[in-house]
Amino acid sequence: MGISLDGVVALVTGAARGMGAEHVRGLVGAGAKVMATDVLDAEGEALAEELGDAAAYRHLDVTSDQEWADAVAATEATFGPIGVLVNNAGIVSFGAIPDMDLATWQRTIDINLTGTWLGMHTVAPSMRQAGGGSIVNISSTAGLQGYANLGAYVASKWGVRGLTKSGALEFARDGIRVNSIHPGPIRTPMIDGLDADELAMAQPIDRVGEPSEVTDMLLFIIREATYSTGHEFVVDGGAVIGSLQPVGPTG
Repeated sequence: MGISLDGVVALVTGAARGMGAEHVRGLVGAGAKVMATDVLDAEGEALAEELGDAAAYRHLDVTSDQEWADAVAATEATFGPIGVLVNNAGIVSFGAIPDMDLATWQRTIDINLTGTWLGMHTVAPSMRQAGGGSIVNISSTAGLQGYANLGAYVASKWGVRGLTKSGALEFARDGIRVNSIHPGPIRTPMIDGLDADELAMAQPIDRVGEPSEVTDMLLFIIREATYSTGHEFVVDGGAVIGSLQPVGPTG
């Protein structure tokens, strides 16, 4: 039996749509009280209204330390100390290393990596007050391997993976576990405009994943994987183990 989430307070970033919204629904379904945060206010407010008293919405730009402080204070005032943090907010930026401008690089790092650090930094005192908890950082298969023309995204997601390990060591004696999830191609707005079938055709499981499949892993980490911290949990259709695309002889 895993731990119960009845009455546990969670904060989820990037929660207005896609994987984040599915995470909020899954946590509420498991009994948690959830503060959904995002910069997409209309969609975030609609999600909170859909879920009733178990959820609330707060605007949060994850690159702002003040907005993080305000979001944590609002969560504590609404529901109590935070026991679960899901650092889900992220963007993807395409471009070769010689071609990408500094502003695009910096924005990708600021949202994906610094935003994750700020979440851990700001929520830790509340989680200690709650008596411990679980932090889940959403990385990517790009945190496990390289991709051409995605240098900023890859760097940020490898950074999230490393930060997860440092956090697991630092927070261990506070009863706080820190793990990362590494999704492959998932059917969310992030892959809009890409050929989903082409993305998955060489994977062992030759389809794009659904947000609910990542949420299932999230809930497993929080409720069941109570002896795991600092580790990577991969939801990718087998993408990182290799390609089914045939290749010719090499020698």
